[in-house]
Amino acid sequence: MEKLVYGGDGLARHETGVYLAPYVLPGEIAVAAETQRRGGVWRAENASVEEPSPERVPPRCQYFEHCGGCHYQHAAYGYQLQQKVEILREVLRRIAKIDDAGEIPTVSGDPWEYRNRIQLHVAKRRIGFLEARSRKLVDVAACPIASPRLNQALGTLRRLAGDRRWPDFLDSFELFTNEREIQINVLDVRRPVAKRFFDWLSEEIPGLVPGPLTYEVAGFRYRVSGKSFFQVNRHLTGDLVRLVTGDVEGGRALDLYAGVGLFSLPLARGFRSVTAVESVRSASDDLRANADAAGIELRTPRASVEEFLEAERESYDFVLADPPRSGLGKRTVAELIRIRPKRLTLVACDPATLARDLAELLGAGYRMDGITLIDLFPQTYHIETVVRLTAS
Repeated sequence: MEKLVYGGDGLARHETGVYLAPYVLPGEIAVAAETQRRGGVWRAENASVEEPSPERVPPRCQYFEHCGGCHYQHAAYGYQLQQKVEILREVLRRIAKIDDAGEIPTVSGDPWEYRNRIQLHVAKRRIGFLEARSRKLVDVAACPIASPRLNQALGTLRRLAGDRRWPDFLDSFELFTNEREIQINVLDVRRPVAKRFFDWLSEEIPGLVPGPLTYEVAGFRYRVSGKSFFQVNRHLTGDLVRLVTGDVEGGRALDLYAGVGLFSLPLARGFRSVTAVESVRSASDDLRANADAAGIELRTPRASVEEFLEAERESYDFVLADPPRSGLGKRTVAELIRIRPKRLTLVACDPATLARDLAELLGAGYRMDGITLIDLFPQTYHIETVVRLTAS
């Protein structure tokens, strides 16, 4: 195998073509059968490793290679970090034409039991996660990257699923915890779930609450409602906040895709005024409640980032953007170039869309002052990146 690529697969070149295979490592020799060809690239499944890498380790989870949640449990954790840095460099080089990204430091924490949120699926009263590249359910008793509180609740729910009171029309739900309380959010049902179901769960699951949770990060308290986004790594969320907001200050700051105010509240310590833009109603309501509870005055327009920026005529010393996986996009990048903040920080969860956006910003005269990989998703191929830019 030549290298790992974004998406979790290993890439190999052979005289018969290019091959992608999961659960392999660079330098390994593996035997696999081709199963699918797309665009000149063969996909190989069930690779048998003939010569393993010295970085290969036994996976901690019995469901690894069946459950689709993890991709790198077979690699030593330090090696996972090295590979993610190399994948990030390759994507920046290929898409943004950044030949030398300089040093890319990493921030990491405990690579296990880190998730504060998991999405579970139900089929024939079995509860678990989906198989890789499939809608087939993997019946899972416990997950080693989920927090202890989530695994405790999962065990209880698996037992309750065999009870006659369990609704057969419930197809998927989400668990979210602050390690004291826990929230269950129904995602996919074929008809409404009765209140008595949640009353029953409350009797069986200690700390189950019907409304928002309160999460404490970096000295601030955040109300987080069921439909509001919040970072999933309970070990590193504080480190992320400090990395993004720790050494910036000035007059006016703009926080785009602000969510419940994870960055907005800390930014208010260093700036005279902060505008926090969020379009999702539940998150916007949480944002305003969190600012009020902290005694912080924020400007909190509920609008899409594109609509807000296109109407905005104010100038800003600093802009922070933490977009979804789809990235900023052309409209948002064009408006950022127009308002041209002196300093701009991007928090990105997809290196390809980050590279696309960076290409536009660098072409418009911004320079990259630093890039950090913070590993919010150990054991998986996902890459979280913080990039600092300054207008030339």
